[in-house]
Amino acid sequence: MKGRVAALIMAALLALYLVLVGQRAVMFVLTGEPIAIVMGIALIALPIVGAWALVRELMFGFRTQRLVEQLDREGELPVDDLPKRTSGRPIREAADAEFEIYKDAVENDETNWRDWFRLGLAYDASGDRRRARQALRTAIRLEHETARAQPSA
Repeated sequence: MKGRVAALIMAALLALYLVLVGQRAVMFVLTGEPIAIVMGIALIALPIVGAWALVRELMFGFRTQRLVEQLDREGELPVDDLPKRTSGRPIREAADAEFEIYKDAVENDETNWRDWFRLGLAYDASGDRRRARQALRTAIRLEHETARAQPSA
């Protein structure tokens, strides 16, 4: 819960920053000076890219949290019982050993979003954040496709 609140606070601060930069960008463009116009256009692009990245990351977080809650309701959320370092991160060797279980499950059924989600958690525990995010994005996509394919009640 603390992480979600912190993310929302950071998102609000970033949104405020983007609004202020956008205002300055418009002010630069309105000066009519060629250099200021170029700077203003560049500053207009920055808030657009920043807003896109912010929305994308927030949507990833919300979708991931929704899948965590669904797995928890179903009783299929993996138990976090790996030995930990004093920092709280799992000991890599133990995480790598458990990783193979989740990798094999995905190899046996590449269409199961639950297996992809658990693989993403295993990647994260092993310290591979890039692959963890890829696996979680695959899980989100597969769950969405599964939900669309099911007839409405």
